[in-house]
Amino acid sequence: MDIQTEAELKVALGFLKQGNPLEAQKIISSLFEQDLESTELIYTNKCCIFWGDSIKRLKSIEDNIERSESILQEWKDFQNYISRETKPYEPAQYAVQEGFFKNALEEYKKMLEEKDPLQKAEIYKNTGICYKKLGDFENARTFLTEANNIYPNQSSVLAELADCYSLCGEDKFGKVLYREAFFADPDSIDLDFLDSELIKCLIEKTKSKGYSGKALQYWIPVYGVLCGVFNIKRELTSQEVARLKKDLYAMENEIKDPSCNSEILVPRMLNCYFWLMDHYYLAKENQAKINEVLLRIKLLDSAVYEIVK
Repeated sequence: MDIQTEAELKVALGFLKQGNPLEAQKIISSLFEQDLESTELIYTNKCCIFWGDSIKRLKSIEDNIERSESILQEWKDFQNYISRETKPYEPAQYAVQEGFFKNALEEYKKMLEEKDPLQKAEIYKNTGICYKKLGDFENARTFLTEANNIYPNQSSVLAELADCYSLCGEDKFGKVLYREAFFADPDSIDLDFLDSELIKCLIEKTKSKGYSGKALQYWIPVYGVLCGVFNIKRELTSQEVARLKKDLYAMENEIKDPSCNSEILVPRMLNCYFWLMDHYYLAKENQAKINEVLLRIKLLDSAVYEIVK
């Protein structure tokens, strides 16, 4: 790539950072006349085309809630699309991310007056994600905290809040919130938007064990405990203990059915056993109760038992 082409490409990347892929593509198109084989131009052009089409799709959605759900889905679709490229061009990647989330943030700001608590919490959560992707962790935490205040204890919100703390170097708070999130409702957590090294390493570790899809979500907290990542414990309330024991009783009966979904049920039970053991330990219960839980783990998954015994 000659100096002139490189200079013009930087201008195009500037438009991408501003959230204007159409102007960026005009420049790229003119540069192709000079260098049709440039991998940087080809990659950046593909980014522009996808994003331009994405803007058209989003503009056609009039309903706020539907558009709110579609904005971040477009980013996931883009990531899936561009991941097929064998020669990525990082400056274009970063420029697209900055521009996309600037635009997305402006869209979400228009929706902040939503009245329905659940939808309002979702919009505040997505606003927090945009700030996080732009590197503004202070505003990200503010909006995610407010999302949790509006509609408390949603795992999707807690996981994002945990991610912010971890990205800011506050792993202690991050670990607590990650563990809470993955215990309550792992299926609702969108792994694609979690960015901290702590959680990304745990996700990759769990994937390396052969898990994918929904099963991956449920095994992450198990390996979080086994690998010492989710090592910050808290005492449960009496109501939480009662609910935990009730849930375990139901699952222990369900696992006896040969047609049960053991792929999900086994990690759910293991996670609950871990929480029950933590409760007994923190409450200074006698060792016999902990041994009883260990025996249940042994009967359920001997490999896990060998690690935790």
